[in-house]
Amino acid sequence: MIQMLVKRLLWGIPVLWLILTLTFFLLRAAPGGPFDQERELSAEVEQLIAQKYQLDQPLMTQYGNYLKSAVQGDLGPSFQYADYSVNQLIALGLPVSLKIGFYALLLALFFGVLLGGFAATYANRWPDLVAMIVAVIGISTPNFVIAPLLILGFSVHMQWLPVGGWSGGQWPYLVLPVVTLSFPFVAAIARLVRSGLLEVLSQPFIQTARAKGLSTYQVLFKHALRPAMLPVVSYLGPAAVGLMTGSVVIEQIFGIPGMGRYFVQGALNRDYTLVLGVVLVIGIMMMLFNLLVDMLYRWLDPRVAKT
Repeated sequence: MIQMLVKRLLWGIPVLWLILTLTFFLLRAAPGGPFDQERELSAEVEQLIAQKYQLDQPLMTQYGNYLKSAVQGDLGPSFQYADYSVNQLIALGLPVSLKIGFYALLLALFFGVLLGGFAATYANRWPDLVAMIVAVIGISTPNFVIAPLLILGFSVHMQWLPVGGWSGGQWPYLVLPVVTLSFPFVAAIARLVRSGLLEVLSQPFIQTARAKGLSTYQVLFKHALRPAMLPVVSYLGPAAVGLMTGSVVIEQIFGIPGMGRYFVQGALNRDYTLVLGVVLVIGIMMMLFNLLVDMLYRWLDPRVAKT
């Protein structure tokens, strides 16, 4: 296990370097610059700004300086948020996105496993059909459609929940963003759980358990659910990163100051360092979550641990 962890962490270093390198040069290749939207500046002011942010240096020199600073944990100043460094902006936005993503992941797992197990128990009958229709609707309906509908119903008409905002992450402000963010993932997990359970329930050891007189729910939750969760675990790596780093659409609609919102604003404003910093954080989280998924996979399937 330790050897696997060390190997995966070492492999993550060149992967992160490649991600940063591609992002750095793609940003520089895009037309426009970080200060093109400012009012017309004199040549002297433009030169001073370029010197301040090292934009007057050769591209490879800028690249080398950025890599050196990134290795030391310094992601540089933000070009558009003059009073903040990229580290400070990520420190402000990441906890918000993590909080929403964590609750959305728990909600997606709970209701996804519940819905998938219900569908597999009543396979090819009307409860299964209803559950899969709900799953298809969840997968095919975009977040920017679900969010306004929830706001219209629970905020405008019923006035139970606030329309948007953050207010320090109090629970009334969390409900609608979390539900909206988790809805497609509930549907995807339900489909995976259903297909995994149907495959496992046809195995000989399940027939043996039934022959011993165990009830349907004992067979399902004590014997079949653990191996049936393997496809869900494989899906959780990228899904968890997408949830934890926040949805751009959700944060824009509900006015949440998360990291996804900073990423969009940085891309639109050509804020090179901010975009690079967010991409680096997402890359690190992807690597760590995939590592966690591998460990969980080995726990669920002992055959993998022996390889």
